[in-house]
Amino acid sequence: MNTLVLSRPVLSPPFLPNKLGRLAPNNVSFLSRKSFRAKCATTTSYEGGGNVSKFPRSNVWDPYKRLGISTDASEEEVWSSRNFLLDQYAGHERSVESIEAAFEKILMTSFLKRKKTKINLKSRLKQQVEESPPWVKNLISFIELPPNVIILRRLFLFAFMACWSVNSSAEGGPAFQVALSLMACMYFLYDKTKSLARASVIGLGSLVVGWICGSCLVPMIPSVLLQPTWTLELLTSLVAYVFLFAGCTFLK
Repeated sequence: MNTLVLSRPVLSPPFLPNKLGRLAPNNVSFLSRKSFRAKCATTTSYEGGGNVSKFPRSNVWDPYKRLGISTDASEEEVWSSRNFLLDQYAGHERSVESIEAAFEKILMTSFLKRKKTKINLKSRLKQQVEESPPWVKNLISFIELPPNVIILRRLFLFAFMACWSVNSSAEGGPAFQVALSLMACMYFLYDKTKSLARASVIGLGSLVVGWICGSCLVPMIPSVLLQPTWTLELLTSLVAYVFLFAGCTFLK
């Protein structure tokens, strides 16, 4: 009897509830908390990045292909593509960085290309001047390029003289305007060379050469393009204004 009892022990009913009562609540609460955390993490991940579109060409090496434009695209097209892509992928940080990097690379390439073109143009002009005949070098030595402010001021003055001559063509010839233009030309030359003789020679020479060229060129212009009140003297004086402007502005 004792052997039977030892081999098949009988557990009292109160034992099971007490054991299960101490074990079950902790295990159940642990599993529920774990599943709740996983669910929250999944939900947060979906809400944070699930609805944000990612730029599909982030890994494209060519900046033009990355922005979806051709290599000969204009500056407006580059800016338009960049702004459109930034608006479309504004919520994705890496996409925005990739778009900005491609845009900056295109701008830098364009800047270097323009700079190289200017350098090549200057070197070519300098090489052509060095290879030119001696008389060309001597002629170029008499030419200088003043600041843009001086060019614009003198251009405005002689343009005003030309407009004055055209408006007063019905009343008389442009002799007074031509005389004022010659005096202005000689004044600018004297202010630059500090030599009255040189200023007078260059000023009168510019007027004579301009008047001769105007007398030869004006008859070749079709009469359909000219106003009836525009006389040969007026048109010749307009050509002379151009030579006076060039003489006092670009000659040394």
